[in-house]
Amino acid sequence: MSLLQHRAYNRLYQKDKMTLGFAIPTARMSKYPIMENQLSLARKIEYHGFAALWLRDVTIQNLNIDDNGQMYDVWIYLTYLAAHTKDIALGTASVVLPLRHPVRVAKEASSIDRLFPERLIMGVASGDRDKDFKALGVSKLESGGLFKKNYAFLERLLKEDSPTINSDLGVIDGTDMRMIPKPFSSIPTMVTGFSNQSIEWIAQNGDGWIHYPRIIPQQTQLINEYRELSEIHAPGVFKPFTQTLFIDLSENPDASPVPIPLGFRVGRKQLLEILYQFQSIGVNHLAFVLYFSKRPPEEVIQELGEFVRPYFPTHEIPV
Repeated sequence: MSLLQHRAYNRLYQKDKMTLGFAIPTARMSKYPIMENQLSLARKIEYHGFAALWLRDVTIQNLNIDDNGQMYDVWIYLTYLAAHTKDIALGTASVVLPLRHPVRVAKEASSIDRLFPERLIMGVASGDRDKDFKALGVSKLESGGLFKKNYAFLERLLKEDSPTINSDLGVIDGTDMRMIPKPFSSIPTMVTGFSNQSIEWIAQNGDGWIHYPRIIPQQTQLINEYRELSEIHAPGVFKPFTQTLFIDLSENPDASPVPIPLGFRVGRKQLLEILYQFQSIGVNHLAFVLYFSKRPPEEVIQELGEFVRPYFPTHEIPV
């Protein structure tokens, strides 16, 4: 099955259009990740028609900072959410490949895809959290090379039927060895950030690109360069661009945008204008991050679901 037939991929991504999602947890940034009530909030996000939920891959709590992602292992929590929601896409943003053996990642991703067909969007990254590398005994200085090596191994396991792979990571003899289960579908694999690679490598190898929010002129330049390189390496193939946006939604719907880290404090009407700008420059999916939000997440999800999400509908896929 190609990505053109993948349900979650097509519900999220269409050329020149943008859908909306949320990062989990939908809670203020905290030294101790706040996970209470997240399932009911995830269901509320799905109820309001948002396209995706995104989960980070953080292993070790860093007691020196407040940003510790979500508490649980990314695959275990993704399975939990998948089992208790219906068809909302579930994305990893992102699996840290230098810290996870590619055979295990392939096994985990394929298992998810068999149990919950066509719901997984797999973002992968080289990782940026020093404590995780230290705890697992991996050199962060080597993360770029490890990412590229693990990515190549993973891609062959997921996309070839019976590959023979000889690597210092392990050996797969395609004549008498095979990873099970095989994925139900072709799992979309998106590079996150630069992952210590060139933009040309990302355009050539990824199924899409997940990036951090930037001001409009910078993001426009980045997307244009990515599209040009993608067209060179895969002519006619659409490779979507995804980004996050940190928001603190004002109770005043007319409030003008005020910059906060990686986003804005803003009312919903001006937020709409910002979202239209991102769509116009080629962003295909945008995930809200509520780490700096002062209002209860239930209120924010409700307001965005009623007054913003309808302008950026999740794409309907014929049954």
